Amino acid sequence: MRLPIIVTIAAAVLFAVQPAAAQEAERFVPQDSVQLKASFSPVVKEVAPAVVNIYTRGVVRQQVRSPFDEFFGGFGGFGGMTRERVAQSLGSGVIVRPEGIVVTNNHVVENMSEIKVVLADRREYSAQVLLTDPQTDIAILRIESDEPLPFLEFANSDVAEVGDIVLAIGNPFGVGQTVTTGIVSALARTQVGITDYQFFIQTDAAINPGNSGGALVDIDGRLLGVNSAIYSRSGGSNGIGFAIPGNLVRQVVATAVDGGGTIMRPWIGATARDIDGTMAMALGLDRPSGALVSQLFAGGPAAQAGIREGDVIIAIDGQDIVDSDAMRYRVATKEADARVPVVYLRDGNQRTVNVRLSLPPETPARDETLIGGENPFSGLKVANLSPAVNMELSRDLTDTGVVVLDASQGSYAGRFGIGKGYKILSVNGTEVETVAQLKRALADSGRGWIIQTQSPRGQVSTLRINR
Repeated sequence: MRLPIIVTIAAAVLFAVQPAAAQEAERFVPQDSVQLKASFSPVVKEVAPAVVNIYTRGVVRQQVRSPFDEFFGGFGGFGGMTRERVAQSLGSGVIVRPEGIVVTNNHVVENMSEIKVVLADRREYSAQVLLTDPQTDIAILRIESDEPLPFLEFANSDVAEVGDIVLAIGNPFGVGQTVTTGIVSALARTQVGITDYQFFIQTDAAINPGNSGGALVDIDGRLLGVNSAIYSRSGGSNGIGFAIPGNLVRQVVATAVDGGGTIMRPWIGATARDIDGTMAMALGLDRPSGALVSQLFAGGPAAQAGIREGDVIIAIDGQDIVDSDAMRYRVATKEADARVPVVYLRDGNQRTVNVRLSLPPETPARDETLIGGENPFSGLKVANLSPAVNMELSRDLTDTGVVVLDASQGSYAGRFGIGKGYKILSVNGTEVETVAQLKRALADSGRGWIIQTQSPRGQVSTLRINR
């Protein structure tokens, strides 16, 4: 039986302050009773002041079912009514710059209007959201202080090894700041289903609800990752926790503070598939590892460098690529114009090529629009698909048409399950390729609408709605 993922409220962040090629610290097993009596208290005293508690509050609108819904269908009648309720959230965060830059999980502050940050010494501050990044589940906050604040420097998460000792610090269950210890249980964990960038540090340090956004630090007191989620049946810690690697978090912080506040991740211009045992045998590989290039964007970075469909990418910038998620992660942590060495296999031969990464093109222009008026799509935010939008939504690079970016609470389309990632195929028999075409088709509706949509999983559905 597969365990459900329960997202905790605690954070852990880490940023690399040393170059990737830095020498690793010497590791050793305790040899005598003196070493076994060693304490982590010096590390905790240094780190704890930079780990904060985060309390949030917001008003959300909730769908209310009416006895008349069955008769009126919710469109132009009694259905679709909503009511407001107060939502509260509890989490943790880490100060990463002395001027008051705080990192936490996006799910801790999402849709919240009031955010309070409480330091370990009980000082309280109101926080401003600088940037939210749902794809990585990271949010960057700013608090104003008259004096420099304690902060954590970043470790290089790429040099962490399984077995390294780590500390998790946060505010589990709202009981107050708590420290737990454990080891790095696994690296490059994928297929976890928490964020769009599946590449996590796994630890057995106890992480519970309230820890989300808190710090996972190494033995030197540097930030190794941001605690994000746990595997659990009960909601408590089962010793399987996941942290977002600090090198990815560092990119988000740099964007929020130094890069204008707009997330612009580079792309390699290719999508890839994981390799299973059967595919490995067919490709002549000694084991199922690497990312099989399944699609190239014409004129993209990979194509310009000479990579072809069917090539197997096994390393990027000196880091092994075990699957397609690892490929996406390694590219996402680079600068937009970086030139990186890519090692790949073709016909059993290993080759290396330098690929200059770039930003994905936004052609056609996304024309982001909030649909209004009396029609079934009122309240939907839609946009034209382009390589940039496809990358943001983890879609096929070459996909075109109109996609739903967001659905307001209580919208009519939302009641039928139409939400983020849905593609609008046609309205009243007219194919929809652009937002402009969609608006014209909705306006020319006659007595109603026949709407065809496609879910993110590819399922096509048809709705018939009368005025």
